[in-house]
Amino acid sequence: MREDQPGVEGGAGAARGGAAGTAAAASADLLARARAGDGEAFRALTEPHRRELQVHCYRMLGSVQDAEDTLQDTLLAAWQSLDGYEGRASIRTWLYRIATNRCLNARRSAGRRAAKEWNVPGLEPPEPTRLGEVVWLEPCPEALVEGALAAPLGPEARYEQSESISLAFVTALQALPPRQTAVLILRDVLGFHAREVAGMLDSTVESVTSALKRARAGLERRRPAVPAREAPPAAGSPDEDALVARFVAAYEAADVDALVALLTDDVFMSMPPMPLEYEGRDVVAEFCRRVFRAGRRFDLVPTRANGQPAFGAYLYTPGGARHGTGLLVITAAGDRISALSRFESSMLPWFGLPRSLPAR
Repeated sequence: MREDQPGVEGGAGAARGGAAGTAAAASADLLARARAGDGEAFRALTEPHRRELQVHCYRMLGSVQDAEDTLQDTLLAAWQSLDGYEGRASIRTWLYRIATNRCLNARRSAGRRAAKEWNVPGLEPPEPTRLGEVVWLEPCPEALVEGALAAPLGPEARYEQSESISLAFVTALQALPPRQTAVLILRDVLGFHAREVAGMLDSTVESVTSALKRARAGLERRRPAVPAREAPPAAGSPDEDALVARFVAAYEAADVDALVALLTDDVFMSMPPMPLEYEGRDVVAEFCRRVFRAGRRFDLVPTRANGQPAFGAYLYTPGGARHGTGLLVITAAGDRISALSRFESSMLPWFGLPRSLPAR
């Protein structure tokens, strides 16, 4: 039963009130000390919100490196403007205001990372189905996701946290105008009230409501339109483990037929920052055939990205050493794979993976 429902009386209510009062007093003490220049007090005030703010910046920007940089900028700005915090909103809401506006500035002013040319020697890719626009997209490490998904959501949140951090969702967000992206995340993902979002963006409730309507329509246009696609298996479930095991076995054995058998008919493949995109089982199968036909063989080291199974891909070299060539992320639909994303090897350290593995 929620605390704001009838039936909560007597000692329990008093205990909660006493706990809330103690927490408020402790927060006020930390704030006073931080305003006096106590860095440790400032960290104690902001640290509980650090991970969720970083994920917020990641959703806004689509890049873990940009999110980290913007988070640091946010905390510095908060430290420098602490005297201006008037307490009309919570510290958490105030920090979201700063972070959101820093992200908006980044999206408006920064040139996004340029697309890269295909750079795999001795391998000619098939003609792409289309060229992607969101070439700056990066995967989000599971450690960061786990630290943020426990954050409280407002009553108006519309998305499950696992969906709102998925690669497909974050990619679709990048195609929206910056302000619409901010409004949709704050309202539909985090569940802030319209008036709170209007305050964060120095806007009006009417303007926020209009931006949200346009953002929802834009998001629906850009997200994959697939009829009745099966939900992915639960993270860490036997069904997911079985799918991962089949994928790894097929990929490491260079068994294209077994790999293709795992793909949905409309499977989608992307590889930021290269803009090449492939849609459909046949063209993705041809891409895989060309990769393995060149004599390339890989070991896959499992990890997780954006709440999804992921793998560091390590290429065998003639001397036996295995060099990291990228990070693969799969999107599951039931017991098959509906999307496969490949990212550059520069992502491996973010996931605690080495640049290379010893010979064996």
